[in-house]
Amino acid sequence: MLHVVHHPHYVSPAAPGSRFTFDKYGLVMEALAETGADAILHQPEPMPTSWVEAIHDADYVAEVAASHVPLHKSRRIGFPISDSVTRRAFLSPGGTWLAAKLALDHGYAANSAGGSHHAMADTGAGYCVFNDLAIAANRLIAEGDVRRVMIVDLDVHQGDGTAVLMAGRPDVFTFSIHSESNFPARKARSSFDLGLPDAVGDTEYLAALAAVLPPAIDGFAPDLIFYQAGVDPHRDDRLGRLALSDAGLRDRDHYVMRQARRRGIPLASALGGGYGDDRLEVARRHVRSILALYEAFCEFDAPPVRGAAGDLE
Repeated sequence: MLHVVHHPHYVSPAAPGSRFTFDKYGLVMEALAETGADAILHQPEPMPTSWVEAIHDADYVAEVAASHVPLHKSRRIGFPISDSVTRRAFLSPGGTWLAAKLALDHGYAANSAGGSHHAMADTGAGYCVFNDLAIAANRLIAEGDVRRVMIVDLDVHQGDGTAVLMAGRPDVFTFSIHSESNFPARKARSSFDLGLPDAVGDTEYLAALAAVLPPAIDGFAPDLIFYQAGVDPHRDDRLGRLALSDAGLRDRDHYVMRQARRRGIPLASALGGGYGDDRLEVARRHVRSILALYEAFCEFDAPPVRGAAGDLE
């Protein structure tokens, strides 16, 4: 069965004057229902403050919790922090953590939000308040659920916050393929980075992915993969600079899942970026990504066994 983590409070009213709308997260569930997919829905709890503070500065966490973030930080985030945004800021990492726990039990699960990879220790950035990937990875390791986590980030934007927050940790590997000329202007250093030139399409992108992902997985041998499955590498994305087609995104997601499954590694996906004036179409891209991952997951009959070896594709 397809396991999807969702909370109604992932949807928050847009702040006055902000270009960022949160209705995508509700539209994703509408788009999923359109497909008739048989999914089991799981509702997360907010991430406890102590686990957020394990990654983010306590003063910043308190500012968000009070819905009183200084103007220079809210500008860097891209929207003001209202009470409803605060609520979803704590729910989103709770959802990514729950998706990981479900993936460890079932092999794959998706969070219908998350992938907030630009958030830094003392501030959010780029539409990201808290870094759910870093928070969830740290908690899983600290509580003994896994020893090693790999974060595979294929959003069109580099996961700079995740790279900085996880830098120097031998138990977390950050992997990013992104548009080199896109946001952020100043890139961080992930465990592995590949910046692509503008307008790279399906063939070149998939060849690059196939050349670098398998050796990275084999070299690190993770117990769990977090997949930041942003759909903004799509050629029609408003904030992207790459040129993947619908088929290219599907093949990307198939490839990532097959690499995980052939090695017996559970995988949890987070939504990541996707932007456009037709927000329902963007939501459908996210749903196609989740379903592509599940489709590739179902190609393998045996349940995942952490640490199992597998042949390369």
